[in-house]
This record gives sequence, C-alpha cells and structure tokens, in this order.
Amino acid sequence: MLKFKNQKFIAFLLGLILIVSGCGGGVNNSDTVVNNANSTESGNKTVVQTKKLKIQVSIYPMYEFTKNVAGDLAEVEVLVPGGMEPHDWEPTPQDLKKIAESDVLVYNGAGMEGWIDQVLSAVSNDKLVKIEASHGLDIMEGSDEEVHEHEGEEAHDHEGEEAHDHNGEEAHEHEGEEAHEHAEEGHHHDHGGLDPHVWLSPTLAIKEVRNIEAGLVEAAPEHKDEFKKNADEYVAALEQLDQEFKDGLSNTKRKDFITQHAAFGYLAKEYGLTQVPIAGLSPEQEPSAEKITEIVKFAKEHHVKTIFFETLVSSKVADTIAKEIGAQSAVLNPIEGLTDEDKANNLDYLSIMRQNLEGLKAALNE
Repeated sequence: MLKFKNQKFIAFLLGLILIVSGCGGGVNNSDTVVNNANSTESGNKTVVQTKKLKIQVSIYPMYEFTKNVAGDLAEVEVLVPGGMEPHDWEPTPQDLKKIAESDVLVYNGAGMEGWIDQVLSAVSNDKLVKIEASHGLDIMEGSDEEVHEHEGEEAHDHEGEEAHDHNGEEAHEHEGEEAHEHAEEGHHHDHGGLDPHVWLSPTLAIKEVRNIEAGLVEAAPEHKDEFKKNADEYVAALEQLDQEFKDGLSNTKRKDFITQHAAFGYLAKEYGLTQVPIAGLSPEQEPSAEKITEIVKFAKEHHVKTIFFETLVSSKVADTIAKEIGAQSAVLNPIEGLTDEDKANNLDYLSIMRQNLEGLKAALNE
C-alpha cells in the first residue's frame, strides 16, 4: 500500500472523493458543443468551435510526446513541476482535482509513478481516458548491484494488458511494488525492481508516442486524422534521432560508461553499450563504500576518463569518484524534467538527447 509523508492526506483524499463524485467527473471535451460560448454567427452561418481536450501528464517526457501528438487540439499540463526530481514528488489534493476534471491522463508506467494506483482509485471520473505510455513494451529489471551486469537480461512483458481503460480500473498493476515509502528520516522511491526509463531509447519513445496517439483517438475519435498526422511527423523526428545515435555510437573506442544513476539501460541496450551505474534506479540511493571502491577499481582498470552525473540531483558522488581517478565529470541527462536553464535555452527532448549523444561520443572515444 502506498504511503505518503503527510498522513492527513488520506483523510483529505476521502473527502475529495465525495466532492469529485458529486461533480460527476470531468467534462467530455471530445464533444462538439454549439452554444453562445462556443459558436459564432457569420451571416446565416454558425461556426462551430470544438473544445480542447484537457490532458494531465505525469512527467516531462510524457508532456513532450503528448503535446506533439495532440498539437492545438488539447491543453496539456504536466503534474510534476519543472526542476523537481520526479522521485521526490507526490500528488496534492489540488493535483487529484485536476486529474478528476480532465479528459485524459498520460503516465509512463513501469513503476515510474508509484502513486498511480492509489490516485486512480480515488478519482471518480468514468470518462477519464488513462494512457500508460509503456504499455506493450518489454520492461527491464533494474540493475542495482553488478558493475558488469548487462541490462536487459530479464524483461517484464506488458503484452496483453489493457492500457486504455474507460471503466476506472487500472490497466497495469506492478505486483509487489511499493513505490513511495516515506520514513521519518527521509524519502525513498522504489520502482519495484523495474527500470521505467524507456523514453531514453528513441525506438521505445516511438512506441510510447504511438500508444499516446491511440489513447487520444479513443478520447476524441473525430480528430483521428489530425492525431495521426502529428504523430507521424514526430515519429519521423525520433527516427532521425535514432539514426544519429546509431551513426554516432557504432564505432566508438569503448562501449562502457559510468553514470551516477541506473537510468540508461534501454539506451545502452539499443546501441550496444554497457551502463555501469554508481547507484541503482533511484537517483537518491547512496552507494555503499564497497560499491564506490568497486567503481573506482573498474574505472582505473578500464581507463575511464569521464564520470557522468545528471541534472536535478546532486553530483557529489560522481564528482568524488572523478576526483579519485583523475577524471572529469559531465552531464548525461535522463530527461525526467526540465531545469530553469533548460527552459531558458529552449531545450526539449530532442535537443537534450542530442546533447547526451555528444557527451557519450566524447567519453567513449577518449
């Protein structure tokens, strides 16, 4: 059972269920409405305006993919605030209200949103279309322990699960997963042993985009052609990105890279690389002294000259190891959220992935 830091949240949640239920759920924005607020007169003609879908998404990659598919046909809002580590986030009563009043909720799945089951059980909106973007993908087991372990040896298959459920039942349940455990001394996020970072592989990102397209068509079938056109254009951009990664990483001098957080297993598997994580799936997980010694030994033996850290969390551990072996530290971005600097520079998923590619090319050719 999911546990939240603020125990009063549960009591408030129960009250919110009654409020939301009384409101009769969200507005079905896929219907075309003609009234004083939604139509204009032009001579004897009535110009019909279609309301935009109201969409809530969990994390930034879902926002990027959904916005590119929906285009101008939806208002898309991301739940996790920019610059915040998603593993630290938990929904507020206001967030639950937003979800209950929306037409669509898009989330990554695969354990990324540890709060999803409890939130969906609390939201009373039978018309809410729930889109699990990772539906149908082979989800890898997380690699927390072995330096030389190749990600992807064990996989969890979503095939046959129902991702777009209109009956209020959650499409995919990760057994044995307790994702937001809050102890008095701190916060720990558990993905249930699964690696949810599928969006870091462009080929898997394409599949997530197609799942989102299918879900939006369910929510607003009258816009099927527009959604397909938008999705096709974005998929073409992702295919180009995939080709750039293939070209850039196929003939590097080395194939292993050390990173602070085990977020790059899918990317590594896709392009024949080996991720060597300092910590596990949670970026907040502190490595043991034994683990650090093991990483330092590996780095020296393999002449590693770059230790990757990520945005949104402290680079202290990566910097410490880099200093120990006389290496540099550099960013490899898991794109779980945008920083203020990213926004100021107008960066998005595609541009940040290209930055990641350049960082990998430099490190793997040293």
